[in-house]
Parts: sequence; C-alpha cells; structure tokens
Amino acid sequence: MVSYTTNELIPSSEFAKKFGAYLTQIKEHSVEKLAILKNNKVEAVVISKDEYERMKEALKEIEAQQILHAVHEGLEDVHQNRTHAIETLWDALDD
Repeated sequence: MVSYTTNELIPSSEFAKKFGAYLTQIKEHSVEKLAILKNNKVEAVVISKDEYERMKEALKEIEAQQILHAVHEGLEDVHQNRTHAIETLWDALDD
C-alpha cells in the first residue's frame, strides 16, 4: 500500500484554490506525489508527467515479459507433448 506524508495530503477544495502552487511543487519535484482528499479519503493522486511516463513504460515492460513467458511455456508444452488437438477440446466441452 502506498503511504503519504502530511504535506502530500491535500483536501480537494484547497487543491482547487491553489492548483498552480501544487502543480509547481510537482513540476519542481519538491513533492513526489499529491494525494487529493475528498471526505478524508484519497480520491486521486497527482504525479509529474515524467513519473507517469516512467510508470507506463515499466508496465509495458512487465506486460511484454509476461507475454514472452506465456509463449515460452506454450512452446515447452508443445515440445513435451502436453497439448491436445482442438477437436478433443470441443468434445470435452460438449460433455
């Protein structure tokens, strides 16, 4: 779970009033993130554009690794004769 420091927790009304100042904090990296509160619950998190892009690239890399792993497992199944003809699958589904 993500934790927030006191200066990263901002009520939504205050965030709306001082948007420019908070945006400057994010752009200048004086805070890593800002958690926007509504009714004392975190409803949104503001991060820098650079941090967002870094996170998206990291997620793409993880997803690509998962796909590659699944392909390798499938090829290993083929090599070990752990596969079945599609017709047997349909027959099993009909039962």
